[in-house]
Amino acid sequence: MSEADGIVYSDVKFTRGKRNTSGTASSEAESTYSEVRILKTHPSTELPGSQQHPVSNGGSKVTPERVVIVVLSALLAAAVITLGFTSLDNMHTKQSFQTLRDELEAVKRNLTERCCEVKSYNTVQKTSPQPPVVKENESYPKCEYGWEQHGRQCYYFSTNYFTWSNSRDECRQKGGDLVQIDSREEQTFLELKLREKMNNIWDKFWIGLTDSEKEGTWLWVDGSPLNESLTFWFPDEPDNWTGKDPDGEDCVRMGEKAGAPDLKCWFDESCKYAHRSICEKPA
Repeated sequence: MSEADGIVYSDVKFTRGKRNTSGTASSEAESTYSEVRILKTHPSTELPGSQQHPVSNGGSKVTPERVVIVVLSALLAAAVITLGFTSLDNMHTKQSFQTLRDELEAVKRNLTERCCEVKSYNTVQKTSPQPPVVKENESYPKCEYGWEQHGRQCYYFSTNYFTWSNSRDECRQKGGDLVQIDSREEQTFLELKLREKMNNIWDKFWIGLTDSEKEGTWLWVDGSPLNESLTFWFPDEPDNWTGKDPDGEDCVRMGEKAGAPDLKCWFDESCKYAHRSICEKPA
């Protein structure tokens, strides 16, 4: 817009009275015209005294940092929810397992009770029961673990190699003593057992027979004398050989890996040698 466009010309008439000499005002007015230039400007939309501010677009500024925070918050919320559901599922699973276990125990108890009832019923219903079959050693008290039973006696075949005296101490610590053979049947049982337990032909076992108190007088560990009609000496035994021990051979060991004719497998031996042993005690 040019400067001329902002100027408005207006005729303003001013009236000024004239004085006459007589001091009275003239009735005619003298008119004076003056040119007044007024600059026309565009009206302002601002209020007086206000400051002009940039116009906002009405929205907040979105930054990458805010986007990252929003995404992390969403992931954290999802993780918390997932953990909550997982914990709840585990709790339900544990409760289910416990319920199944209780049911299984109840079924087992039920089956056990039914089996007992059926067994009792069958026993009562038998009109002609058969006589029980008595197995060997069944009617006798039982031997403890590690001991082998024959009749009313229990036998322990030691795996330790001790002198005759130390072997006897081991048997006593176990509640017995070195074996005392009182019958051919007992000798047969022991001779067969030793064939199974001997590792080689030199693997021998001490028994509870000695003449250490008086040479030639054989006594069992309980002090009873040897029954000379019930002996199982190997041919030419006992010989009290002093080739290895000047004190001679005062204790007895037994055992033949290949088996002995007529069960004769007793040998006198130096009590200082180390052998395995046979312990015995009542069942």
